[in-house]
Amino acid sequence: MDAVVVFDGGSTEERRVAERCAVVGSGGETADEAIERRAKALAADGRPYWLITSDRALRAAAGGAADRTIGGGAFVKEIDPA
Repeated sequence: MDAVVVFDGGSTEERRVAERCAVVGSGGETADEAIERRAKALAADGRPYWLITSDRALRAAAGGAADRTIGGGAFVKEIDPA
C-alpha cells in the first residue's frame, strides 16, 4: 500500500519521500478538506484505502468507504510495536 501524508498549506504537488510514501500540501483548503476530497475520489473510483487519523470529525467525513480507519497512535503501535 502507498501512503500519502497531507499537511495544511503548501504545494498540492505530491512529492515522493520514500518508495511508497508521498507528502502533499493542501493548497488553499485545509488538510482535512483535502483528505476528505481524496477519500471520496478513491471511493468513487472503487480504489481501496485506509484512513489514518485521530480526528473523529474527519473519520466521520472521509472514512465511510475506507477499508480500515485507525487512529494515529494505534497505527504507530501497529507498524512499530517496540
